[in-house]
Amino acid sequence: MTHSTSESTGADADVATGLDMLLTDGALGPLRRMLPALPALRTVAALAGSPVTVARRTAGLATELARIAVGRSAVAPNPKDKRYAAPAWSSNPVLRRLVQAHLAASTTVTDLVADAELDWADHERVMFAVGNIADALAPSNSLLNPVALQAARDTRGASLVRGTKRLIDDMSAPPRVPSMVEPDAFTVGVDMAATPGAVVLRTPVFELIQYLPQTEQVRELPVLVVPPTINKFYVADLAPGRSIVENLVRGGQQVFLMSWRNPGAEHAHWDLDTYGQAILDAMSACERITRTPSTALMGFCSGGMITSMLLGHLAATDELHRVASMTFAVTVLDQEKAGTTGALMDPETARAAVAASAKKGYLDGRTLAEVFAWLRPNDLIWNYWVSSYLRGEPPKAFDILFWNADTTRMTAGLHRDFIDVALRNALVTPGEATMLGTPVDLSKVDTDTYVIAGIADHLCAWQSCYRTTQLLGGSSRFVLSTSGHIASMVNPPGNPKASFRVGPTTPADPERWLAAAATEKGSWWPDHLSWLSTRSGALRDAPPELGGRGLHAITPAPGDYVLAR
Repeated sequence: MTHSTSESTGADADVATGLDMLLTDGALGPLRRMLPALPALRTVAALAGSPVTVARRTAGLATELARIAVGRSAVAPNPKDKRYAAPAWSSNPVLRRLVQAHLAASTTVTDLVADAELDWADHERVMFAVGNIADALAPSNSLLNPVALQAARDTRGASLVRGTKRLIDDMSAPPRVPSMVEPDAFTVGVDMAATPGAVVLRTPVFELIQYLPQTEQVRELPVLVVPPTINKFYVADLAPGRSIVENLVRGGQQVFLMSWRNPGAEHAHWDLDTYGQAILDAMSACERITRTPSTALMGFCSGGMITSMLLGHLAATDELHRVASMTFAVTVLDQEKAGTTGALMDPETARAAVAASAKKGYLDGRTLAEVFAWLRPNDLIWNYWVSSYLRGEPPKAFDILFWNADTTRMTAGLHRDFIDVALRNALVTPGEATMLGTPVDLSKVDTDTYVIAGIADHLCAWQSCYRTTQLLGGSSRFVLSTSGHIASMVNPPGNPKASFRVGPTTPADPERWLAAAATEKGSWWPDHLSWLSTRSGALRDAPPELGGRGLHAITPAPGDYVLAR
């Protein structure tokens, strides 16, 4: 999972990628999306039927290239485009013309794809491929880049030697993308996942961590954090001062967290029911230790999706009273994209993806990391190509990117079930999905919910996250954070640029909600803590030790499962 720092609304949601595409590319590889053979053929066929349009675009490009050649073109990169921030890109006539020609050609190709009037799915696939090719061919990625030339001069060529070595190292093993952080930049349990606590329950599927209270009094009802099943749990406990878990503990909450086991081929049969039962087991342990009848749940991304299905199961079995409240963080339950369910994946491709993971017994997290990187190549591929390979510089230590590189596997059974649910958009229709043998009807879930999304999330479009408020039967508070998928969650108080939007109601249309929403300065964390506290029971003295009623501390946090690589 990657992050974004730019804001976007509206049109960007139409090309947001979904769970189906990610898990398909994770099994079949991102090259599938970069070489969309059939959509490309349909594009060519459509343009062949419009020769006048093609001639007009070609003539326009030829005219613009002529203007560029004689120095009369007004084409220029976006002032915010960091690739061309060096003054030489505009002052050097050769470099300026290279940039202008690249921009003019890229615009023409983009316009031609629009002229083809493809259906939404074909247009998205072709534009993804065209955009990646255009980004790859940018002059900034070549040795003509003035910052690369300056580094070579300053180091007498040593930067190129270092860069070549880094390129060979990165391409020798998956994920075959530039390293975004050094493997020893942080240490899990020391400066990452460092909130004090202990493992109080270990099963073959997960470890349950209970965190040490940091206030004299705590809320009566515990909070159970259900992390994603992709990557490690410590996105919720990233680093001191940047940890959601730490913030909750310091806010007087009793916090428990599930650390999923990194599965191997021998766990291929683990499926949605396996993970749903694991959450139930964790809830039982929380209730047992705290001597309470219910638990507040907080699910992240795919962890939130599994938890939502478990809520449907609890509603069907008259046990929903065990859930005090539910928080969904960047979680998509309605997989519809721009009016077309499963637009990025057809059943044949889905079968191929499931067969590929079934053959191995798991989906390799390193391949998923590669897929994530290619979703935003300028930020996550070519930016590091220039700094690491052309300039020979090591990447900076950044906690989110370290977590992102700490990949895990996904069992073949869970991969199969996720793709099936996403392809059929099964959570939208009551009874289409099942959990632990019972049909899932989210409209029967009347628990209060807090739904968080990121306005620039390239993975889970905020409009898709918003639709969760319409699927559930209870009262929902929807909060739209700044930044993207991960940066919107890792949003501690104190950032002067941070803000979030919140509306008084949750109408069916997300754009209506946006129009009525007020912008609040700062982080959404205090808002969530306040909302959660009113649903977590009365205050009582903090427990003197971790565990209880036969469940005792096994090993200090962050436990053993998180250390498996």
